[in-house]
Amino acid sequence: MIRVELPAHLRNLAQVGREVQLEIEGQATLRAVLDTLEARYPMLRGTIRDHVTLQRRPFLRFFACEEDLSHESPDARLPDAVTSGKEPLVILGAIAGG
Repeated sequence: MIRVELPAHLRNLAQVGREVQLEIEGQATLRAVLDTLEARYPMLRGTIRDHVTLQRRPFLRFFACEEDLSHESPDARLPDAVTSGKEPLVILGAIAGG
């Protein structure tokens, strides 16, 4: 079971609490987690990744075990602490402006 923490705006859209738990089939990668998340919560499609390119949206970041995974390959295996459920995968909304 993989734990995923969502930012407030995505929690509101999906009508869930701070954290959701997902059962991932096959290898636990960022792509697999996002595919499963979007399948379970279809209203999130296009909010985390672009509909066509499946690239991360510019103002969202992915963190796990105090590491920024935002620029890692989406097919890279997630850390063991995340796949075991000990640590969550955190999707964080970034803020820009001046």
